[in-house]
Amino acid sequence: MKYNWILLLVCMTGFSAAAQKKLVPVSASGKINFVIKNFGINTNGSITGVKGTIVFDKKDLANSSFDVTADVSTVNTANSRRDNHLKAADYFNATQFPVIRITGKPYRANGDDFILKGTITMKDVTKPVEIPFKATPQQNGFLFKGAFTVNRLHFNVGGKSITLADELKVNLSVLAL
Repeated sequence: MKYNWILLLVCMTGFSAAAQKKLVPVSASGKINFVIKNFGINTNGSITGVKGTIVFDKKDLANSSFDVTADVSTVNTANSRRDNHLKAADYFNATQFPVIRITGKPYRANGDDFILKGTITMKDVTKPVEIPFKATPQQNGFLFKGAFTVNRLHFNVGGKSITLADELKVNLSVLAL
């Protein structure tokens, strides 16, 4: 009888591990879009090169996790002069800090709405973050979409400015298969 219980426990553990699917962001479609006010006008930009690992199961959030990076050298605001300035040491310092990293664990907010509770790291500064998101099944994975606000000064991105807003809105769209 004891061996039957052990066999049952091993089988259940195996099924639970199989349900957890390790997903990889599709770099070509993953994008981080941002909007920041510059001279009172919304300035849009994006960062691509999304990589990492996502383990996500709507039925087992306790064992789900996100560890995703984006390539700072891909910053694009449709103005090459501004893009080069953003990659420089006083802003993102893309040479020394080539990625922005988001890690965390999701929990259910309501129905198919989730919140990622974790950290964001820019320029070697790590701060807590909560990112509301939706996970839409696509192909053999999920399309993750979320939005949050971040204060650039908390990460030493740029200095105090009367023309550039401190806070920017970030929209994420990551397909992971």
